[in-house]
Amino acid sequence: MEFRELGESGLKVSVITFGAWAIGGWMWGGQDRKEALAGIQRALDLGVTSIDTAPAYGFGLSEEIVGEAIRGKRDRVQILTKFGLRWDTDKGVFYFDSQDNDGKPVNIHKYAGKESVIRECEQSLKRLDTDYIDLYQIHWADSTTPIEETMEACSLLVQQGKVRAVGVCNYSVDQMKTAEKVLKLASNQIPYSMINRGMEDEVIPYCMKMNRGVLAYSPLQRGLLTGKIKPGHSFGPGDHRPSSSFFTEGNINRVLDFLEALRPIAGDKNATLAQLVIRWTIQRPGITVALVGVRNPKQAEENAKAFDVKLSEEEVQKIDTLLAALKLDL
Repeated sequence: MEFRELGESGLKVSVITFGAWAIGGWMWGGQDRKEALAGIQRALDLGVTSIDTAPAYGFGLSEEIVGEAIRGKRDRVQILTKFGLRWDTDKGVFYFDSQDNDGKPVNIHKYAGKESVIRECEQSLKRLDTDYIDLYQIHWADSTTPIEETMEACSLLVQQGKVRAVGVCNYSVDQMKTAEKVLKLASNQIPYSMINRGMEDEVIPYCMKMNRGVLAYSPLQRGLLTGKIKPGHSFGPGDHRPSSSFFTEGNINRVLDFLEALRPIAGDKNATLAQLVIRWTIQRPGITVALVGVRNPKQAEENAKAFDVKLSEEEVQKIDTLLAALKLDL
């Protein structure tokens, strides 16, 4: 496994990082805890030592599972978690209605006031059963709180030794510039995949220019780019994907046609389509790591072995030509 530094933070993470949203169950139709724990262990065995989680992923459940899985292994694991999505307060910006893991209605708010950031960090440390977080990231911007205030709280946590490095998620270039008036950011975590490349316009070039890490989330477009999702696919209760424009019947069919054109390249490398897509992602200019969701040991193994796939410049150009011809209705 390759390890890459996030910006100038000194923090090195595995180029394929374990995405722990799905193991929290929330918005993914539930999750088997034993399978999640086994998935983390398998990933660690294969060199995927970085785990990206968040309190909102199952209302603390994802962090708790990660904490249990890494007990006794903390010195060889990099924990990336987040703050700024609250389901227990009306402060900040209303984000959306949802249900907790017991089916009870909750309102999600974006809130990153100073006292909230510090409180959330303490709660995450307890759930993760650790005394420090390697990368602490704001989940979404909170327009009711000055960015400077939020970053001052993060700076304090760094001074206290509770956080090693600070990053952001879903931040624009202007928001990053404002944050860096207070501290130097390690990274920006952004949505990025073969079929979702809008961040190439501004954010990724800025991060490359300023030497900031880029963590690409949803590189498999929430499973769509695996080729396993067909029209009429039955999603579990509470699964968020059917509401996404990427998952309309027409777009699923278009993506499947595109993947069929990729299949010979994957076949030549004895790789799955998912492994080919992950490899393409971590070879993209400006992308530091790919965050790939895992729910069980089999997925963990498939993701980790994507690192062993190699793409030539000619193959990358062929893929890019196919992508240029792919038109989705979004």
